[in-house]
Amino acid sequence: MFRGSNSVNLDAKGRMALPARLRETVLERSAGKLVVTIDTRERCLLLYPLPEWEAVQARLEGLSNMNRTARLLQRLLIGHATDLELDGSGRLLIPPMLRDYAGLSKRLVLLGQGNKIEIWSEENWQQRLDEWLSERAGELLDDGDELSGLSV
Repeated sequence: MFRGSNSVNLDAKGRMALPARLRETVLERSAGKLVVTIDTRERCLLLYPLPEWEAVQARLEGLSNMNRTARLLQRLLIGHATDLELDGSGRLLIPPMLRDYAGLSKRLVLLGQGNKIEIWSEENWQQRLDEWLSERAGELLDDGDELSGLSV
């Protein structure tokens, strides 16, 4: 559903315009209704069309809240989940707390990840991309068991 990367700007009010091709998919799949939450492993945000998020949330709620790790995931992901809706100009208002978490300022990178879009500050994205490409490129080739059937 979502793939590729896009550069967008965040305006002074904390709004970002969703690029046209992404906006079309969001309108088609969720009538412009989305959910944004934090990524627990990176300083970025995760943006889901509402039906996709509802499936994720159902899986999270299905985990035992007696398990500490499951409870932490529920607390972080569901607790930070915020409903958004595209405005008439195709923009989303990112809440201040979530903007702060991801270090979002003027320039953003949107990265399609299948059922969701990652929202990165351009600075954080470039830093992490450089790290991954320089330091960890060889590690990708060493993960033989999990990636043995993958051909790119």
